Amino acid sequence: MLTLRKSADRGYADHGWLTSFHSFSFAGYHDPAHMGWGNLRVINEDRIAPGTGFGSHGHRDMEIISYVLSGELAHQDTLGNVKAIPPGDVQRMSAGSGVLHSEFNHAPDQATHLLQIWIAPDRRGVPPSYEQKRFAPEDKRGRLRLVASRDGADGSVTMHADAALYAGLFDGDEQARLALDPARKAYVHLVRGALSVNGQRLAGGDAALLAGEPEIRLDAGRDAEVLVFDLAA
Repeated sequence: MLTLRKSADRGYADHGWLTSFHSFSFAGYHDPAHMGWGNLRVINEDRIAPGTGFGSHGHRDMEIISYVLSGELAHQDTLGNVKAIPPGDVQRMSAGSGVLHSEFNHAPDQATHLLQIWIAPDRRGVPPSYEQKRFAPEDKRGRLRLVASRDGADGSVTMHADAALYAGLFDGDEQARLALDPARKAYVHLVRGALSVNGQRLAGGDAALLAGEPEIRLDAGRDAEVLVFDLAA
């Protein structure tokens, strides 16, 4: 079964300094039909205005991934990490037993555009930790590149979660297939462009929720950037 969720059907919030589309219920947006998918809990598409950001705040027992699309995100946390996250980097923070962090856009004239992703961990109370790696565009061109996984396979960042995250860039005749366990769930989020997923056409911001499917087929891309999640049911 494949269910299409259109970009325009997501929740939306405008805080002035921050605009955000919510794929799942988050903060002031509540939709009982979209509380998460498998162990995927949050995909927020955020745009942070120049010179603004999230002040220090806490998290517990969540695997948090930042995927920057344009601009740059400045991260600081109580683990001692002071990092800049540019496009192409994947940042993973395991909140575990508790961590405080802040996120800012220090640019004077450019918004930071990113995806904030939360995945429920497979165990609670782990020591908090941080990891950040770069994945070059050529590594994602015409294929699904593993960027986050439970065991850090293929140089991906490591999550304390029964999930895998792939990123890909597709245009023209480029195509890819990903075998799935039909007992699990999968989620395809199209970051930008246009792409066909198992014969369904997606535009930027759209998503496909899959259950009971043996594979994902991606083709007919047009300047497409996509994230694909293999998730515990």
